[in-house]
Amino acid sequence: MLKILAAVAALVLPTAAFAQAPAPEPVQVMVLGVPHLDNPGQDVHNAVIDPVTTPEKQAQLARIAQDLARFRPTAIALERVAPDSSTMVDPHFADFSSDWLLSRPDERVQIGYRLAALAGVDRVYAVDEQDRDGQPGYFPYRAVVAWAESNGRTADLQAWGGVVQDYLADVERRQRTETLGRLLADANAPGMPMSTANAAMYYQFLRFGSGDEYPGADLNGRWYTRNAVIFARLMQVARPGDRIVLMFGSGHAYWLRHFASTTLGYVLVEPTDYLTER
Repeated sequence: MLKILAAVAALVLPTAAFAQAPAPEPVQVMVLGVPHLDNPGQDVHNAVIDPVTTPEKQAQLARIAQDLARFRPTAIALERVAPDSSTMVDPHFADFSSDWLLSRPDERVQIGYRLAALAGVDRVYAVDEQDRDGQPGYFPYRAVVAWAESNGRTADLQAWGGVVQDYLADVERRQRTETLGRLLADANAPGMPMSTANAAMYYQFLRFGSGDEYPGADLNGRWYTRNAVIFARLMQVARPGDRIVLMFGSGHAYWLRHFASTTLGYVLVEPTDYLTER
């Protein structure tokens, strides 16, 4: 009888101890979708942003950094591929100086590094994922174009592209007269085309395919995978209780928001709760 009781206790006690262990603090992730300030022109559709190294734009960017610093970030993760995937450390931040702000329009410098320096953050990570040799690309748009051309659907594809171009043209017009802070707040507001409604934009590609060919579905699947890998990289460096600013091009916002809001142990933080420009 004593042996039976001892065996039961051995099973119950560890389970009880495990149940009473406090859960780790959640990781708060602010997903910040941004336009590419240095106009690299690498997306299918691109907005052209005026130079951000002028005194006026620098003052606006300084305010953005001050606003975001109120989040008290402990780490910042950027759209750059890390040379060392075991650490994900951004290789350039260690050399950052304020002089860069007047010569490098890249948003990783203008917002990411600026914010890190202002908030005293020394953990700056590069968590991007790019196409790999021997694997399908992460945004196989050419296959969608080829299918549309072969199936008499080019006009449909161009019409859908026109919707995106109109949105970007509006961004171009507004950035000439409105502050960057205002544009950033609007672009990241829930329901805007390049944030929570982003999925609806990509899901339009599902209409392009039939029979055994579904290039639009393939595009959606590959884009999901790239963003899933990005968030998995973030999880690799996150620590319990972290407050992380995850800054990527606006086209990534929907899926990164999805992962931050649905992954166990992670909490999505709205940048619009901190950006004061309206």
